[in-house]
Formats: sequence, structure tokens, C-alpha cells
Amino acid sequence: MMQLRAQSVEIKSPREIAIMREVGRLAADTLSKVGAMIRPGLSTQEINDFVHADTVRKSARPAPLNYRGFPRSVCTSRNEVVCHGIPSREEILRDGDIINVDVTHVFQGFHGDTSATFYVGKPAADAVHVTEVARRCLELGIGAVRPGGRLGDVGAAIQYFAEAEGCSVVTAFVGHGIGREFHEEPKVCHIGVQGKGMRLRPGMTFTIEPMINLGVPEVEILDDEWTAVTADGSLSAQFEHTLLVTSDGVEILTPREGLLENSEIFPNYFSLRAK
Repeated sequence: MMQLRAQSVEIKSPREIAIMREVGRLAADTLSKVGAMIRPGLSTQEINDFVHADTVRKSARPAPLNYRGFPRSVCTSRNEVVCHGIPSREEILRDGDIINVDVTHVFQGFHGDTSATFYVGKPAADAVHVTEVARRCLELGIGAVRPGGRLGDVGAAIQYFAEAEGCSVVTAFVGHGIGREFHEEPKVCHIGVQGKGMRLRPGMTFTIEPMINLGVPEVEILDDEWTAVTADGSLSAQFEHTLLVTSDGVEILTPREGLLENSEIFPNYFSLRAK
């Protein structure tokens, strides 16, 4: 989600892919455990403390900590916060909130990056809508990844669905290549034109992480120089996976077990709404 220098896209070797599978699994496991602890009354600092301890326990390192000066081990972005929220003991989860938790591990020199938006207690209809749209946008973006395809296919799939559902796609931040570096080429925009953009090749690894707003797509950065919030104060939600382009499709390198994203509450949101 950072500005990147123009450079060539690195194609990962089989050995590097094997390590990325492992670090992705570790990061996904930590995020799954966070999902089980989300509840009203929990502070975002407690989330940070858990993520830090669980990461270190796995002989990994939390990539966000001290990255370009970021002061915590995880990003926690609640309600109108789009991304890069800084955990705090004073920020307490309340019934009806939504919160994105963005976990990145470094293990044996490689990064695994994943996030999910969680419901806190019983969410309101607007919170459910933006969260489920964001969840589906990630699924559609992943579905557009294939060797020989284009990055524009990914953005187009996300943009079309989000806007059809009355939401907007944040353009100030993008997905990114990932590997030995936290943020590599290519930039992965979450809007686009089908058939345009960089051609996808087997061995490419990158994140798709659409940030979906209930209102306008514009964001503002708070005085801490990290926290990005919606310009109109509307809710925002995000989901993210680290992905590998394979010879015949795509592999999710950060697969998550179970229903960590509270999907048991709304297991078939769009089909149920259509009835």
C-alpha cells in the first residue's frame, strides 16, 4: 500500500515459493486466532500484543513494527479508518463496530501479508453491507487472476461489483508485489479496465486488498501521518490475501481455516438479500 519505485517484477523460484507458502500459512494462522478473540471491550493494543507474541512464538517477525517508523506490530482499522490504524490502549471495541486487522509476518526472509474485517458484537445493516461487499470484492479479484491475464482484469472485477452495490473503491492505496520486500512491484490497483495493464506470469506474487467505502472513495491522513480515514466519515472495510500466479490459475498463499471473518453470521449475504 505504499508508493513503489519503477522496477521489474520478480518471478519467484520454487524454493522461494515454498517459503512464501510457509510464511503465508503462519500469518493466516495468527489472523485466524485474532478472529476468535474479537469482542466488545477489547482494546486494539491487546490485539497488537497478541499478534506480536504469536508472531515471535513462530520464530517470525512482525513486518509492520518500525517499518518506515510505524510504531506497532499490526494495523487495526476500525469503522471509518480505511487502513494503517495504530493500536492503542485507549481504543476500545464496542458492540456494532467493524475492525480490519492487517497481519504481516517475515519468516526466513520472506513476507506473508493478509487482513480481514471482523464484526464486533451485532453489526448494523450498513456495516454488514460494506463488509460483505469488500469480502466479495476480494473473491472476485482473485477469480480474475490467471497466467496471461492482465492486472486491469483484477481492478475491473472489483470496481464493477463494488459500484453496482452502491459502494466506492479507494484508489489512494493499492495492492503490491511481495516477497523478500514488504512492498515490491507490481502495483495492484483495485479499479481498472479489463484487458489492460501488466500481463500476469506464473511465479508472480502479490497482494489483492480492496478497501471499500460506504460513501466517497477519498481518504484523509490523520496527524499521526499513518491513519487513513474516509473523507466523509463513512464506514470502510477491507480483506486481503497474498497470491501466487500459477501455470494454470492462482494460489492463495494465506489461506484461512474456518469462519474467522464472522461469516457464520451472514453465510450467504447476497443470495439471502436477493430473496
